[in-house]
Amino acid sequence: MNFDFQAVMVLVLAISGLIWLVDAMKFAPRRRVALAKATEVAGGELDEETVNKVTREPLLVEYSRSFFPIILVVLLLRSFVAEPFRIPSASMMPTLLIGDFILVNKYTYGMRLPLIGLKILDVGEPKRGDVVVFRFPKDPSVDYIKRVVGLPGDRIAYYNKTVFVNGQPAEQKSLGLYTGIGAGLSMSGASLREEKLGDIEHEILIQTNRKLVEGEFIIPEGRYFVMGDNRDNSNDSRFWGTVPEENLIGRAFMIWMNWDSSKGGVTWDRIGSSIN
Repeated sequence: MNFDFQAVMVLVLAISGLIWLVDAMKFAPRRRVALAKATEVAGGELDEETVNKVTREPLLVEYSRSFFPIILVVLLLRSFVAEPFRIPSASMMPTLLIGDFILVNKYTYGMRLPLIGLKILDVGEPKRGDVVVFRFPKDPSVDYIKRVVGLPGDRIAYYNKTVFVNGQPAEQKSLGLYTGIGAGLSMSGASLREEKLGDIEHEILIQTNRKLVEGEFIIPEGRYFVMGDNRDNSNDSRFWGTVPEENLIGRAFMIWMNWDSSKGGVTWDRIGSSIN
């Protein structure tokens, strides 16, 4: 999605704050002086209607003063606590379905300033198996979501539908065939497997009759190798390389809603589900 909601919020915050500040420093004192003069002319007493008329803020200032703290709180929450994202594709099935609305923890990998992405507090680093949202290295205006497979310094290989981490194959267990629903119906019949990456056990989809990129990859320092759980339908590090640490946005941790119009709207049993 190219629409930068955070940039719009920062712009609106700056404009409303500037309007409020200019009024507080220049025009509000004039209104107080006008009130004092009117009070003096009236002999020390003014009715409530006159006081309100003399001291009334312009509508633009009133709106700016009212919305500034609300926008500030929302911006702080989205920038440093949690941000919502929508899943538009099937690349993370079966963990995440098309139409899932997720929450992303923004501080688990460090706190960054809005827009410029400068890290101001180092909190932690991605672990193998984390589901992460990041700015796509080929086009940072686009957000991607994948699973961390390789950490800095790792040697990652992918052969015969199996991930090898530093020479050791990731454990897999067959769970039968996948039954897709709604927008993911086309994935019905794929091999459903349970994979273990680090301490994380999660499900993946494999299409045994489809062959994608195979090979070995050495992960440079400060970069991460990521893959989609829908292994044969994912545009990931196998094709375009690793994710720089500065491109990380956060770790996906919860599904707060799912909307799939192809199967009737809200999928109630996905609401509140944790992401592993």
